[in-house]
Amino acid sequence: MARLTPGTQNDRDAAVAAASAASGRPDPEFEARLDDVFPVLHGLFLQLYGEREDGQEALADVIAAAAASWRDRPADLKSLDRRRLADPGWFLSEKMLGGVCYVDRYAGSLRGIRDRIPYFQELGLTYLHLMPLFDSPEGNNDGGYAVSSYRAVDDRLGTMADLAALSAELREAGISLVVDFIFNHTSNEHEWAQKAIAGVPGYEDFYLIFPDRTMPDLYEQTVREIFPDDHPGAFVQLPDGRWIWATFYHFQWDLNYANPAVFRAMAGEMLFLANQGVEVLRMDAVAFIWKRLGTTCESLPEAHLLLQAFNQVLTLGAPSVLFKSEAIVHPDEVITYISPDECQLSYNPLQMALGWEALATRDGRLLQKALDERHALPAGTAWVNYVRSHDDIGWTFADEDAATLGIDGYSHRRFLNDFYVGRFEGTFSRGVPFQENPKTGDARVAGTTASLAGVEAGDPGGEDRVILAHALALSTGGIPLLYLGDELGQLNDHSYLDDPAHAGDSRWVHRPAADAAAFAARHDNATVAGRIHARLTALIAARRRTPEFAGNPLTPFHTPHPSVVGFQRVGAGVVLVLANVGDDAVTVGRETLSGFEATAIDVVTDAAVDLTDGLELAPHGVRWLRVQRQRMQ
Repeated sequence: MARLTPGTQNDRDAAVAAASAASGRPDPEFEARLDDVFPVLHGLFLQLYGEREDGQEALADVIAAAAASWRDRPADLKSLDRRRLADPGWFLSEKMLGGVCYVDRYAGSLRGIRDRIPYFQELGLTYLHLMPLFDSPEGNNDGGYAVSSYRAVDDRLGTMADLAALSAELREAGISLVVDFIFNHTSNEHEWAQKAIAGVPGYEDFYLIFPDRTMPDLYEQTVREIFPDDHPGAFVQLPDGRWIWATFYHFQWDLNYANPAVFRAMAGEMLFLANQGVEVLRMDAVAFIWKRLGTTCESLPEAHLLLQAFNQVLTLGAPSVLFKSEAIVHPDEVITYISPDECQLSYNPLQMALGWEALATRDGRLLQKALDERHALPAGTAWVNYVRSHDDIGWTFADEDAATLGIDGYSHRRFLNDFYVGRFEGTFSRGVPFQENPKTGDARVAGTTASLAGVEAGDPGGEDRVILAHALALSTGGIPLLYLGDELGQLNDHSYLDDPAHAGDSRWVHRPAADAAAFAARHDNATVAGRIHARLTALIAARRRTPEFAGNPLTPFHTPHPSVVGFQRVGAGVVLVLANVGDDAVTVGRETLSGFEATAIDVVTDAAVDLTDGLELAPHGVRWLRVQRQRMQ
């Protein structure tokens, strides 16, 4: 074994020898990429593992794994790699639309998902995120986020061969397969976990295990408690009395990335999934993947180095695969994970949370501020904009932003929680609290879009709010993401309380099984499902034919009305988006619109719109208008 050295030649020779042994034959395509990748990956390993005696060996093993993976990569996926390398901004198109679902809840099995491909095409999906589908413990497994094997599909859903076949059919239909890569932790049943606690050589420090409470107590002075209902602090006790790091549930044990063997092992799992046809990996819990005593153990510099290193590995072995960051942290931290060499895609939790904040307050100013000041991204990256996800809603806005509008962050979060779980007088929402912490007052909210927006309560503005929320996700750029079932107005499902495996996790209230009756009624405008589906699919179709909606950049557009959120999307032309989050109609006066010609075109209906006397926005109304800027006289 040898340490990595600042000079790369010896380390490169070792890596090339390992790659040659692994691939079995020269491959000019791989070797050309290795010339570009090696100096970058070597530099990252030097920062992460430069003090390790096994650093050179670990780097050589990782490159050998990438070489073997490329050798075995199916020809159609290599062809996809070449197309995507030639068009690296493919995901920035206005035609992109994401859908997300649980396989069992939505279609029963992977074969059932294959049967839904015609509907996905009807809807316009180009990106399908299947929620965790790997082998997991029986009973509560955090919705599949406790992985027992990354190479085995839950046998109730199908097999890995079924997943590979599905990915091929989706790809033929123009739909990219997205799955979760749960790389912060494994389940306690994973083979690595069992070997680690048994002391099997090579696995002892795959996880962070301590003989007593000395080190856990020191770490817990500065780390957050994430799931207090499950266990206090960040550690759980093993049957033999030792303590193991478990940030989330007690059965999810955090991996120790300070050990390069963990990086090597997880790189292998990642490359395996890429060769099954996965095109986007949702990088779960990215903020938590590196630990250092005396810190919060969140968003440390090494977390970014790890993501960059994993990215380089995929550039070698599966260059078309993208990363999507899942970082539900302060907005200043979210943005740090987004770059072409780290995560090319990222959830946009700020816009999601502030969309709901605006609907509750009937005031769009905080959302407007976020769009004005926090929406910009590096070139070659994109937001994934969503109304809600499988997870809870946490109020992740920046307190300093709220303070500029005279809003106290702590009390505002308490108000929003109360409003959305039905504790505020006059609320339209029928959400459910998730993981309330009596010590800190922290809580989050669960609920389907329709139940949160007022449809379940019978509020007259409920359907309009559903459409408004999705219209913002569809028009602010990047990839809009639809939780499948929301396009039919599905409501909360409280039957989870009857299932012992789910009863303790209120997020299952917004993971209902597919509603066959609502699906059958999707073209019947006499039903809630039909009305929401018709209006939403009209917006989706309009987005697809509006090239100005490609990419991320926004140009702010302000009105005098606090309830109106506005922005422009600029390309070959200009599209003005105006959304009224209030309960009353608003007229945007001609003076405000004076920078535009008096005639606009409604992007959705293709009808002419006369702006001579201003523009009226209905309660919870949204307009997409193709405008002409006034020429300078």
